[in-house]
Amino acid sequence: MAAAAESGDAGTDADAGRWLPPHSPSGLVLQTVEMHTGGEPLRIIPRLEAAEEAAAVGGLSLLSLRREVAATQDHVRQALMHEPRGHGGMYGAVVVRGGAAADGAHLAALFLHGAGYSAMCGHAVMALGRFALDYGLVAAPSCPETAVHLRCPCGPVTAFVPWDGRRSGNPVRFHSVPAFAVTTDLAINVPGYGKVVVDIGYGGTFYAFLSAEQLGLDVCSSETRDLVNAASAVTEAVKKQFKLHHPESKDLAFLYGTILTDGKDAFSEEPTTNICVFGDEQVDRSPTGSGVTARIALQYHKGLIQLNQTRTFRSSTTGSLFTGKAVKEAKLSDYNAVVVEVSGEAFYIGTATFTVEEEDPLKYGFFFK
Repeated sequence: MAAAAESGDAGTDADAGRWLPPHSPSGLVLQTVEMHTGGEPLRIIPRLEAAEEAAAVGGLSLLSLRREVAATQDHVRQALMHEPRGHGGMYGAVVVRGGAAADGAHLAALFLHGAGYSAMCGHAVMALGRFALDYGLVAAPSCPETAVHLRCPCGPVTAFVPWDGRRSGNPVRFHSVPAFAVTTDLAINVPGYGKVVVDIGYGGTFYAFLSAEQLGLDVCSSETRDLVNAASAVTEAVKKQFKLHHPESKDLAFLYGTILTDGKDAFSEEPTTNICVFGDEQVDRSPTGSGVTARIALQYHKGLIQLNQTRTFRSSTTGSLFTGKAVKEAKLSDYNAVVVEVSGEAFYIGTATFTVEEEDPLKYGFFFK
């Protein structure tokens, strides 16, 4: 059973049980905390016993735990991400505490989406930073801001969260794992669109970047379906024509998605707009935290921005804004990298309890595109 911290007037477990609908005694009962960052949802699973047991008994690293959960608990992801409990744009995070998976951090997180599991998620990190303070995962928060240490599949990430002594606030910022440019001006042949030139950057996960104009589209005014189709075609083409390598783990060496931009990469105080299409044609409603991280790394690599120059990034789907800046140079194996700070606003929208009836033929959901 997944469980969140209870408030003083939440009642007893017996009281809560009486309010549950009929469900199978051996079936799932999952309690979640619902948030969003820049419009992108985050369904937080504060506790998943199977994941905790695997982490404690097996002494698994977070990447190993991700493989174990994908192999043995994928029905949980499907049940919570897919319809009818979720939707095509749903995103989630399983909180893991203690053991080798957390590796001394306040919490570790496994990131879930409609098609599987990701290595990094910036919008989730910002939401989880607030969640960690408000649900007591940090023993002694400090005013006016508390550093929350998270372990993500890609590595350690720190969120900096406003704290007034009673509750968390906004904006939340985080410092990424070292981010770097993989390649720039890579020519790719995209079936149906012809030859385009892409940059590939790493911000905890890998993305391909190009202007929507190269595909005959406008990221601000074209139909979302057209942008999704084009970005998905680029993703598939890059996967076939370019082999990715991560210096620390082959589990991280995959292209997560494609980000179409307005082409405004040179430094400006005006926002630059993009849309991220990842997984199985899933669209990020926010400006994409790990995407901002990778894009800043590319801009720094090209000499388009300097350290501590702040850029604003706008989602073409919701108009929500993140800011990003390179705060210091770093190294990741042979790559010249930067640590990027991304800032945005995360909000609570509710809590939920989900149940399962074993005789339900769609008990673990369905994926509808």
